[in-house]
Amino acid sequence: MRIYDGSPRQDFEEVFRSIGAFLDSQNMKDVLLVEVPDGFVVQGLVTQQTDANTWTDVVATVSKETYSFLDDDIAKFMEECVGRRGTGAIAAMSPGYERAMRVLGRWMDTQKPKDVFILEQGGSYVVRLLVAGQAGVSHLLAEFTHDDIDQMVVQGPAYRAKVIGA
Repeated sequence: MRIYDGSPRQDFEEVFRSIGAFLDSQNMKDVLLVEVPDGFVVQGLVTQQTDANTWTDVVATVSKETYSFLDDDIAKFMEECVGRRGTGAIAAMSPGYERAMRVLGRWMDTQKPKDVFILEQGGSYVVRLLVAGQAGVSHLLAEFTHDDIDQMVVQGPAYRAKVIGA
């Protein structure tokens, strides 16, 4: 991520948490997220309610929407997330993208990726990371089920306590 060029740490936890909050606000489902040189491209399905006149009318339409988020957009999203902290807004929401993307981002921070690709469907995630190691550059593929994500969310406070107390 270019917003962290020259920084000793890439904070995928905060970046993906903020993108997740945006996805939640748009009621997106079945999301694809790809890192590009100047930010991220996000695509997902959005359901919009329509007025039904009779019981045979369609009550909702589903459309695919695509967003390009530049580094400046990500920085703005991150500021908005920080502004919501301590307000109870996160705790009150049902487990959604903000929580899931946050814990995936924390996991990604431990992997130190050079490039990220995420595919979500039905609360499960497939993650492909480009990582550099002693053997060179390679892709790392991981899958996280809905239950895996829930478990990672539960373990979050203990992880943060360990890091803060270290």
